Amino acid sequence: MSGSRDCIPYRVFVASNVVGLLLGLVGCSAEDPLENNSFQNSTVTDENPVHIPAGNETVVQVRNEDSEKTDTENDASGLFDELAFKKWPVPDLALFITGRQYGFIEPCGCTGLDNQKGGLARRHSLLNDVRQLGWPVVPLDMGNQVRRTGIQAEIKYHMTMEALRELKYQSIVFGPDDLRLTFEEILVEIYPDAEVSPLPYLSANVDLLDFIPRYRVKEVGGRRIGLTAVLGGSHHARVGGGEDILLTDPQEALDEVWPQLESEDCDLYVLLAHASIEESQELARRFRGFSIVITAGGAGEPNYRPEPIEGTESVLIQVGTKGMYAGVLGFYGDSQPRLRYQRIALDAKWKDSPQMIRLLGNYQHQLESMGLKGLQLNPVAHWTGHEFVGTGQCGGCHEQAHEIWLETGHSHATATLVRPPERYEVPRHFDPECLSCHVTGWNFQGHLPYETGYVDLEASAHLYGNGCENCHGPGSAHVAAELAEKVVDEDQLNKLRAEMRLTLENARESCMKCHDLDNSPDFAKEESFDRYWEEIAH
Repeated sequence: MSGSRDCIPYRVFVASNVVGLLLGLVGCSAEDPLENNSFQNSTVTDENPVHIPAGNETVVQVRNEDSEKTDTENDASGLFDELAFKKWPVPDLALFITGRQYGFIEPCGCTGLDNQKGGLARRHSLLNDVRQLGWPVVPLDMGNQVRRTGIQAEIKYHMTMEALRELKYQSIVFGPDDLRLTFEEILVEIYPDAEVSPLPYLSANVDLLDFIPRYRVKEVGGRRIGLTAVLGGSHHARVGGGEDILLTDPQEALDEVWPQLESEDCDLYVLLAHASIEESQELARRFRGFSIVITAGGAGEPNYRPEPIEGTESVLIQVGTKGMYAGVLGFYGDSQPRLRYQRIALDAKWKDSPQMIRLLGNYQHQLESMGLKGLQLNPVAHWTGHEFVGTGQCGGCHEQAHEIWLETGHSHATATLVRPPERYEVPRHFDPECLSCHVTGWNFQGHLPYETGYVDLEASAHLYGNGCENCHGPGSAHVAAELAEKVVDEDQLNKLRAEMRLTLENARESCMKCHDLDNSPDFAKEESFDRYWEEIAH
C-alpha cells in the first residue's frame, strides 16, 4: 500500500495484517492449509442457484457432445430486441457475462445519462430483472475493473468488489490493470476472513500465494459447468506485483489444467480468456473441449452474435469495453438449439439500482474524507510557469466573451458536480476524475491540480466552472502586464498577448481533452466541433 493515509478505504486497513500473517505461513508444513489442493481447484454445488440478465438473442453453432450434429438457430428476430430473452424457454442454466469495466463504475453523465451506456447501477437492475424469471444463473466477469493506479483507483477497486459480492458473481477473471494495483490491495479481496467471504477469482496462469483456484466446477440447474481462465501472454508485461504475483504462459497452464478439468465430466466447458481475440481463438484451437470461449479482446461494442472459431466446434463471445454491455448465454443441454445468446446494452431503459447508488455515494464520501492530500494528488507547476487568476479577471477586459461564457454550460460545470442534474443524490465535487474538467486549473487527463488551480469550493470560488484559462492557459503574466502591475515593453506585451491566443484548430484539440470518447462520444464525429463551437463562439 503506497504512502500514508488519513482515512483508509474499505477493507484496506486489514491488508498489512494479512500480509504479515501470510509471510509467517510461507514454508509451513504439508498439512498447512496453504498447501492444500483445494486452493488449486474447487467443485461447488449450488442448491439454491442465483438468477440473472441477458442481451441480444442470436443463433449459435456449437458442438453437441451427445451427437455429431451441430446446433443452429436461424431465427434472428430477437437480434435487435434487447428484451427478447424474456421470451426464451427456461434454460437449464444461463451465464451472465460482463467485464472490462475499466474504471467506469457509472457513465459520467456529462452528455446526459440517456446518451450513455454502462454502470453498476444499471447492471444490477438488469440482473434483478432476469432473476425474476427464475432461471439458474452463473454470473461471470472478465476483469479489468480499473484503468489507473493510485489511491483513488484502489478505492474504486474495493467499491467494485463490494458490488460484485452483492450481485453474487461466481467467477471473476484478472485483467492486467487489476494486477497493477499493489499486491496488498488485491490480497484484501481474496484472503478469507471472518467479515467478508473472498471473491471467487479464477485463473489457470495467475498465482497469488496459492489462493487462486486454477479451475472451478459449478453444479447449477442439474448441470455441471467446468470453468477456467487465463490472462493472455500479451498482457504480462503490463502487470506489476513482483514476486507476489506469478504468471505462466497461458498455453502451458492449460496443458496442466485441462486434463484435470476434463476429468470432471461436465456438461459444458467454458474458457474465460482475458486475451486478444487472436490469442483466444488460438487457445480454442489447441484445447477443443471448450464449447464456449469468452474473450476480453476486441475494441468497442461486442459482436451481436457468438462467432464460430475456425477449425473448431467452439464459439467466441466478446464482452466489449467499459462495462457498457452484458451478455446472456442460455444452455439447453439436450434440446435443440443447445445455446441461445443475447447482447444487452446497459442504457437508460434499466433503472438505477438503489443498492448500487448507495455504494456510489459511499465511494464519493470516501473521496471527500481523503481529500486531495490523502489521495496523494499533489499540485504540479503548469508548463508555462504562470498562475491561474480566474475567469472574473478575464472578464474585466474581455467583457463580450465573458458574457457569452456565462450563458454556456462551461460556467455551470462546477455546480453540476455539487448538485448533479441526474443522480442528484450523489454529489461529485470531491472526485478528481470529475473535477479535472469541471473546474479551472487542473490537468484534464492526469486528473490532478496545477499549482494555483482549483482546490475546493471555499478556497477557489474564483476558479468555478470550466473557465477561460483551461483553454488559453493561466493568465497571471498577461493580466499583470495589461494592468501595469508589471512593467514590460511593447514587444513583451505583444508576446504575452500572443501566448494567450488560441487558433480554432488548436481549440479543437484542446476541447477534445475533455470532450473525449468517454465523456462526449458524439464530439468526435465529423462536423461536431463546428456545431458545438457555434454555441460558445467568442
